Amino acid sequence: MSPRLPVVEARDLVRVAGKLGFALDRQKGSHAVFRRATDNARIVIPLHAGRSIRPKTLTGILEDMKITADRLRDLL
Repeated sequence: MSPRLPVVEARDLVRVAGKLGFALDRQKGSHAVFRRATDNARIVIPLHAGRSIRPKTLTGILEDMKITADRLRDLL
């Protein structure tokens, strides 16, 4: 139950998004836009190869997904 965020790479975050019902809507460059059909929620995941998602970016994505860091850890 630590408030710290886990270190997550883009491919892991894409897998979690899929588990939560998000599907790829479109992609422009290295940024993929995912939408969830049930509530039309939208998230943008930067797909930069070889780098983990920065903590502040991850915090914003988690807020858009409406999940906590603990829930993210469970889904990884």
